[in-house]
Amino acid sequence: MAFNGTWKIDRSENYEKFMEVMGVNVMKRKLGAHDNLKITIQQDGNKFTVKESSTFRTIDIEFTLGVNFEYSLADGTELTGSWNMEGSKLLGTFTRKDNGKALTAYREIVGDELVQTYVYEGVEAKRFFKR
Repeated sequence: MAFNGTWKIDRSENYEKFMEVMGVNVMKRKLGAHDNLKITIQQDGNKFTVKESSTFRTIDIEFTLGVNFEYSLADGTELTGSWNMEGSKLLGTFTRKDNGKALTAYREIVGDELVQTYVYEGVEAKRFFKR
C-alpha cells in the first residue's frame, strides 16, 4: 500500500548507459532521458494497477504478484516476467523475448521517494520519483 499514489520522475542515475546496454539507439536514449515519466500505482492486496505516462506513451498495466505477464518497454522491447514482494521491495524478474536475457527491476520507497532500480547485463540504473 506504501506504493499507492502518483509519482513523477525527479532524477536518474546511469539511465542513459543502461539504455545503451539494452540496445536503445542514441536518439531514443536522449529522448528517454527526458521522458517526464509519471507513474500512478494502485495496490489492492496482491493486485496492482500501474499507469505509466510519459512524453511518448501512456500505458495501463495490471498484474498480480507472482503471476507472469507480458510487457513492452517504451522502445518496443518485449518482456515476459513477474513482480513479487521481497520484504518491502517489489522485485521484477523479466526475460527479453528477442534475446532471452534477464532484466531485473526493483521498486522501493526510500524516505519520500519511489526508487526504481534496473539491472541488465551487469549495468545498474536508478530512477527517483516524488509524489
